[in-house]
Amino acid sequence: MEEKNVREIRDSKALAAIAHPLRHRLLDLLHLDGPATASLLAEKTGQAVGNISHHLKVLAASELIEEAPELARDRRERWWRRTSSAIKWGAQDFPDDPIAEAAEVLTLDHQHAVARKWLASRDTYPPEWRGALFSIDGWARLSIAELDELNDRIVAMLAEYRDRSQPDDGAERRPVFVAARASLGQP
Repeated sequence: MEEKNVREIRDSKALAAIAHPLRHRLLDLLHLDGPATASLLAEKTGQAVGNISHHLKVLAASELIEEAPELARDRRERWWRRTSSAIKWGAQDFPDDPIAEAAEVLTLDHQHAVARKWLASRDTYPPEWRGALFSIDGWARLSIAELDELNDRIVAMLAEYRDRSQPDDGAERRPVFVAARASLGQP
């Protein structure tokens, strides 16, 4: 299944760019909040503007973000936006590459960090939000073809919500992080 507006990572340079925790966070912010300047991103992350500028340049060099000059009020102001709504990569595309191993670990760390942050702060959210969030896991015996089909279905379902125009129905919408991972193993 071909997903629209997905950047497939095939080179180590781009993979290293997205594996860095701050750059990963910058990509998340640009996705959720839309285009931003280094100053705006520095405010949101608590980082120095110069540090954010450096990381934005790394992301731009890997074509993960691009300038949005139409948003600038003058020639000094630089706005940045993501070049795709999603990023896809697989360790199998980077055989014997230590960057892929590090990226796998950092991605899993990121997923766990988001979940731990939620658990630590869940009492600060309204009960209806606490009751709506979920966690699910389970075992299934699958062939490679079935695992590919499952992946395609999860990706398509997430894309349906991620890439849609926000409905104008008055419902409150908050950022929700959804992670799915398939791992071989034994219970």
